[in-house]
Amino acid sequence: MSRHQYSMVLDLNKCLGCQTCTMACKKLWTDGDGMDYMYWNNVETRPGQGYPRNWDKVGGGFENGQLRPSEIPSREDYGQPFEYNYEERLFQGGLQVMPNEPPVNTPNWDEDVGALTLGENYYFYLPRLCNHCTNPACLAACPRGALYKREEDGIVLIDQERCEGYRYCMKACPYKKIYFNEALGKAQKCIFCYPRLEKGEVNACAKQCPGRLRFVGLLDDPDSAVYKLVKVYKVALGLFPEKGTEPNVFYVPPFNPPRKGNYGKSVLEDPRMPLDYLVYLFGPEVLDVIRRLEAELQKAQSGSKSDVLQLLIGRDDAVRYQIPQLETLVQIQPARNA
Repeated sequence: MSRHQYSMVLDLNKCLGCQTCTMACKKLWTDGDGMDYMYWNNVETRPGQGYPRNWDKVGGGFENGQLRPSEIPSREDYGQPFEYNYEERLFQGGLQVMPNEPPVNTPNWDEDVGALTLGENYYFYLPRLCNHCTNPACLAACPRGALYKREEDGIVLIDQERCEGYRYCMKACPYKKIYFNEALGKAQKCIFCYPRLEKGEVNACAKQCPGRLRFVGLLDDPDSAVYKLVKVYKVALGLFPEKGTEPNVFYVPPFNPPRKGNYGKSVLEDPRMPLDYLVYLFGPEVLDVIRRLEAELQKAQSGSKSDVLQLLIGRDDAVRYQIPQLETLVQIQPARNA
């Protein structure tokens, strides 16, 4: 067990779908050879196929304590990159910007494409990165022992010297957040920006986020926002908790108002977002989270102060991010109930 655990909470009610976090990560970490298709951070539109395509339906994680590996996604599942036809559109008088015969699947091709419930459209954005799980299936699956969890902060990394590219980790990860570098013959993944954290700087995806939706800190530090949102206010949940990996990236679920014409009703009485879909993603506890959020919203609307909503507004970087220096990290005593 790690002495501490870095964690991230993402408030899905504030995500703009702008992909600034994706580009910040891409420019910093995955612009090398063999990394063209890698997006360690990506923002999906839900409901949608996701990246790689249908990653949530193929398997991975644990079942009854045993690894449940899946097939490795194909390159087509990640989407084939293409160039927009700007020459024709801008200089030749044509109207076609997309290629005449685009690939069947492209990265994030279904962005902003929603679904209908009782005649009304809905969708929301879901940013994803490696969950740096407490019980990582990728680590359990690697016969080389190349994956390890840092003792001081719980970040899961791949030892590039030990990795032989067997890709058992890719089969085991239920979130499909490990990638294979064909040029190097190595598996690679999000490193939670640990070189930045060691200097007291927050993750690049969080730093560049214009929506201020990401909170970063130690999950066992009672002063951190992530501790309060996950452990105290209990309004943030991990993706697919039934996979048994105990993810350490958490989400405040989308809290949409009731459907048009039904204002004044409870969100749970007349949801714009199908509740069964939220249960599918976050487990049955999401219904209690929505009840708590709705109660806090009613408190604020009545003129009282809601501490959890004030925290989620996230005006102050010093509140959203609690990044101890590396030399002091080992001295911090974990909270007893963490």
